[in-house]
Amino acid sequence: MRFRPLLLSAVTALALAGCNKADSPAGTAPAAGDAVAAVAPPAGKAWAEVVSPSPEGGMVMGNPKAAIKLVEYGSLSCPHCAKLAQDGAAALTEKYVNTGKVSWEFRSFAIHPQDVPLTMLVRCGPAESYFPLVEQVYTNFDALSESTQKGAGKLGNMGAMPPAQRFTLIADALGFTEFFAARGIARDQAHTCLANAAAAEKIAAESDAASKQGIDSTPTLLINGAKTSVNTWAELEPLLQKAGAR
Repeated sequence: MRFRPLLLSAVTALALAGCNKADSPAGTAPAAGDAVAAVAPPAGKAWAEVVSPSPEGGMVMGNPKAAIKLVEYGSLSCPHCAKLAQDGAAALTEKYVNTGKVSWEFRSFAIHPQDVPLTMLVRCGPAESYFPLVEQVYTNFDALSESTQKGAGKLGNMGAMPPAQRFTLIADALGFTEFFAARGIARDQAHTCLANAAAAEKIAAESDAASKQGIDSTPTLLINGAKTSVNTWAELEPLLQKAGAR
């Protein structure tokens, strides 16, 4: 897959290629580990409130020294990622991240053009708003997808516009600006973030780098660096427990 063209085109292709591809290579099961002891969070906080950026462009929730490190490559326009979040995000946060046993890193993987402005918007607020905004995208996935489909016809020749204008117009046309405004990212703030062409280039570069490292479908889940072959919460939770989160 090539991601640089995402910056040269408008959002017209809404296919699901690359989302939970059935022909993706099988992953490696994480090694079994002894039960991990719970770790107390900083005073006055829960571990889920401790969020920081990673060098790879993701955001990490939880104990940065957690014995079990979960990394998720997810597309914000992928229904399989939405299903994983709907089924497991609350349990993952409460049962595993908040114990200090597991850290959860989410890396936005741009497989569809609309992933670029969506990623720019979930990154638009402070670090602590990142995971709640990702959760809102997935919780309201069907409504947001419908808005995307309806707005796609308004895009016209936006792909020919300068990046500083392009993503603002795309987000407005697809209903993203309105969606995030209702969730704490004011319209002017969103437009400022969307006008940042360097941020869009960074998203494309991060996805391109992940692709070169063998990430070719979403969701892709890694536990302590081992790429798994699972993509549902029912499959993921036993692997976290096997790794020691029990």
